Amino acid sequence: MSLLEVNNLSKSFGGLHAVREVSFCVEAGTIHGIIGPNGAGKTTLFNCIAGSIRPVSGGTIRLNGNAIQDRPPHEVAACGIARTFQTIKLFSRMTVLENVMVGCHTNSRGSFLSGMLSLPFARAAERKVREAAMEKLAVAGIADLAKADAQQLSFGQQRAVELARALALRPQLLLLDEPASGLTMHETDRIGELIVAIRDSGITVLIVEHDMSLIMTICDRLLALSSGQVIAGGTPREVQADPEVIRVYLGDE
Repeated sequence: MSLLEVNNLSKSFGGLHAVREVSFCVEAGTIHGIIGPNGAGKTTLFNCIAGSIRPVSGGTIRLNGNAIQDRPPHEVAACGIARTFQTIKLFSRMTVLENVMVGCHTNSRGSFLSGMLSLPFARAAERKVREAAMEKLAVAGIADLAKADAQQLSFGQQRAVELARALALRPQLLLLDEPASGLTMHETDRIGELIVAIRDSGITVLIVEHDMSLIMTICDRLLALSSGQVIAGGTPREVQADPEVIRVYLGDE
């Protein structure tokens, strides 16, 4: 069953066609990878799915059969899509726990007024948010860092915090934009194990990544882009052996 359906999606910036008539489906319960050289349109495609930018009229993005291509990011998140970014975006003046609690508040029933007045209902809601955040930190393997300042963490630890915060949204679909960027080999292996565990927990994953070793190890399906267009799709082995993919990555010779 397709959780995400993208049909004839296009996006241009002036005369630059970043994404051209891209169509693909992501099956529920899978890790679906997107690969391609720099400038292939991978991040633009992600931004369209997440609602950060709007595609050209005519293209559609459907989650569980419902069109989301015209919705702003907060509504897309409410529909069940969470994402991380190439550049880590944490609140540096907050603790690790507080960063993840920000994601949990999307699903909290407490209001600003009840929180400001410290009403019993708001205090109970805050306890639940804190407990939920700690659960996600445990999933990411960094529960022991809950009280640490986010700005004092290593790069790999910050990646794990960002991933825990995305999970706190309780998404159906998790978009990961180069999660292994800047990580050591050991940290990359750990992130790969975590992504597989997330898939096995029932969350579908769509990942953009340049680390081909990671992609080939964890992905169920791959989509290859070049100059904004789809050049191949299928299992990792099928895409890896595709002549056009080989040409794009290795050159005509």
